[in-house]
Formats: sequence, structure tokens, C-alpha cells
Amino acid sequence: MKDLESLMERFRGGDPRALARVISYLENEEPVVEQIMEQIYPFTGKAYIIGITGSPGAGKSSLVDCLTSLLRQKGETVGIVAVDPTSPFTGGALLGDRIRMQNHATDRGVFIRSMGTRGSLGGLAHTTADVVKAMDAFGFSRVIVETVGVGQAELDIMHLADTVVVVLTPGAGDAIQTIKAGIMEIADVFVINKSDLPGSDKITAEVEMMLDMQGYQQKWRPPVIKTSTLSGQGIEELLEAIENHRNHLLQEKALGEKRWSRARNETLELAQHIWQRIITRELEHIRPILDAVARREKGPYQGAREITSYLLKKYK
Repeated sequence: MKDLESLMERFRGGDPRALARVISYLENEEPVVEQIMEQIYPFTGKAYIIGITGSPGAGKSSLVDCLTSLLRQKGETVGIVAVDPTSPFTGGALLGDRIRMQNHATDRGVFIRSMGTRGSLGGLAHTTADVVKAMDAFGFSRVIVETVGVGQAELDIMHLADTVVVVLTPGAGDAIQTIKAGIMEIADVFVINKSDLPGSDKITAEVEMMLDMQGYQQKWRPPVIKTSTLSGQGIEELLEAIENHRNHLLQEKALGEKRWSRARNETLELAQHIWQRIITRELEHIRPILDAVARREKGPYQGAREITSYLLKKYK
């Protein structure tokens, strides 16, 4: 495919428009995705991936904007994946994160991509991991992934990021209930954003108390950083905390283990996804087995074994 060869040549040459086209193919799950991923995968694994997550309105986008400015001052190149909720009515997404990050619109060292969740429920879009790989292969030294505003169960970011930053804000209701939520367990760094508002000291103390109560058996205790994107307070301390966590992972040889486990899990998930597509495609042929189970002529386990046997013979 000549067009694909030309596209990948421009991608390897550092053309941001080629990166944008590659990401569009990945997002839309075009037929060429497998070929693209095979070509770019050997060049992945160099970028450090930072996940920024928290409830809606916590100021994640403004925090990403400030972090990006600081990283650029230090000579780092930054890819940003900002995930927004998809409208259940129009199928579109607001993609407002680009509006908040206009300061970097003309900076060739920064690439911002907003993407809708398209029905995914884990705080990320189904194709976010592939988009991150594309930015990694393109050569960005840091990739920041901002999740959609999340609650207790949307924890996909922990399987994608090397360092997870959980953003909390004062005045967001019962802080203890927030702290008890599952999302708190995935934090490598806690940020109390909008710390110029009343109540920031209270929520900071509550998070610290929670960490004390857990006794923190792990070697890394998540630091709690107070930030304000209006004044710039705490942004340097946040970046320092992220770098300290990275150094900790390297010293403990945990970063390689984390990425090894991630690659294995991604491959297994992809195998399951391919298997599901095959079953969907073969639905007409396996319908008699399903009907027999529905009539209680066969048990579901027997039906599942027969379907598996049929598919293995056909696709061996």
C-alpha cells in the first residue's frame, strides 16, 4: 500500500501531520491499524508516561498545561492525550482540553490530541493505549494522559501510565468519602489542586492521615503536593515528585517489570478482542448450538466447548 508507505516514511521523519493521520487511523480502528502498529512498535518504550486523573472540575487540564510549560523549559518534548466524554446524543465530544492548552498550539515540541471515550467506561478510550504508543514511537520524551473525569471504578489509567497523579480539590463534598474511593488506591502522587481555596489544608491533612493509617508497607509513599494553576504554586514540586517516583521505579527495577507486565496484559486483551470478533463473525454458523442451549437440550458449558472446538478447527 503506497499511501501507507509514504505516511510511515513521513511519520519516521518527524512530520506532525503524519502523526495526526496515524492517530486518526488508530482511533477509527481502520483496517491498516495492524500494519501501522507492527511498524511503530519496535520504536516504543522510550517515553515516560504520566497519567493525570481525578473528578470532573478538578483542574486536570490546567495542571497538564502548567506541567507541559515546565517540561518544555527543561527541554523535554511532550505528547498530550486528553480524553473527553462522548455525548450519548450526538456521538461527539466537547474536546475542550485543546481550548485550555492553546499556549502550546504553535510549539513543535508539543502535540495535543483530544479523543472521545466512544462508550468506554474506564476513564480512557478503547484506543488510548495505541495512541500513546504512536506518540512514544514518534519521539516524545514525555507523554501525558489526562483521563475523563472519573469516579471510583474508572481505573484504566493505572494499567497505562508509569506514574499516576490523582488530583483532588477542596470543597468537593465529603473528602473522606472521596479518599475511600477506589481511585485513591492507584495514586503514585496526590495533588491538592486549587489550593488557594478554603479547605485545602483540611483535605491535605485527611489524605496524609489516610496514608498514615494504611501504614504504607510499600517502599514508595505517595507524596501530597498542594498546587494552584492560577499562581503556579507547587507545579515545580509536582514535577519533582513525578521525577522522584520515576527514579524510585528505576532504582527498584520496578519500571521494567511494570512495562513487561503491561505488554503481556495488552497482548492477552488483544487476543481476547480478536477472539470476540471471530465469534461475532461466525454467529450464523454457531447459532444452532446457541439455540440448543436456549431450548435446554445442551448445557451452556457443553455449548461453549462445542463453539470453541468448531472455531479451533476452522481457524487452525
